[in-house]
Amino acid sequence: MPTPSLASLPIRRLTLRDLNACADLSEDRGWPREEHKWSFLLAAGTGYGIDDPAGGLVTACVVTRYGPHEHPALAAIGMVLVADRHARRGVGRRLMRHVVSEMGTTPLTLHATPYGRPLYEELGFKVTGRAEMLRGHFTPRGPEPRVATRPATAEDLGAILRLDEEVFGTDRTHIITRLPAFSDQLRVAEADGRLTGYAAVWPNMETHVVGPLIARDTDTAKALITSLAAHTNRPLRTDIDVRHEELLAWAKERGLESVAFNAVMTHGITELPGDWQRRFAPLTVAAG
Repeated sequence: MPTPSLASLPIRRLTLRDLNACADLSEDRGWPREEHKWSFLLAAGTGYGIDDPAGGLVTACVVTRYGPHEHPALAAIGMVLVADRHARRGVGRRLMRHVVSEMGTTPLTLHATPYGRPLYEELGFKVTGRAEMLRGHFTPRGPEPRVATRPATAEDLGAILRLDEEVFGTDRTHIITRLPAFSDQLRVAEADGRLTGYAAVWPNMETHVVGPLIARDTDTAKALITSLAAHTNRPLRTDIDVRHEELLAWAKERGLESVAFNAVMTHGITELPGDWQRRFAPLTVAAG
């Protein structure tokens, strides 16, 4: 039988049953397999992909919706991948057009590498910010931040959700309530009995990723990172909004090195909702 053309292969929803195929696709493109992250995203969001008649996936991505289920206030697109053997044949463009069309008038956001940015610009996405990826072994230097932090408890969940919605700009309960199981550490900062920030660190291959990082100011963000780093021997990785220049300089002085820059892009809105001054790092760039 003749092999079907890529243009005729149907786009379908992905589920957790596709976890291995998604991880294989990551590996095919030279990325880590990242099963832990794929599992989280496929459970919390909606995966889209095209099956390869020869086995595996031709392409895949994940959309994470925020706000009311029926009328999301924002959706993040991430993990956009095309198998190497099918690259540069328009299949990634076809998948992205499908996702943008399916999301209708819902505002969209994504983090774009320099390689992917031209496609997203062709689809109407605009650059509205930048994030710098840092990676390395954190080494404390100088006086520690004088902000109290502690491990989060179940009793903190309500306050975390309220602070997160205020800072992120829309509800993401379905993401935040998964953090205790997804992360290796979840810590909060507080002052005068009030929660002023929170952060998680989760495992990703040989590193621990810091995110989300929400804090009322830079000193609180520093304290949360310091407290997370004190309880892991792995290298840390995080993606910090470049407008947080003081935190970036502080982290680099303590062993984290710049790895890459991603463009923060939006579609249907001119800037992300919420308060960027208290939003230091995303849970993962794939989820916005």
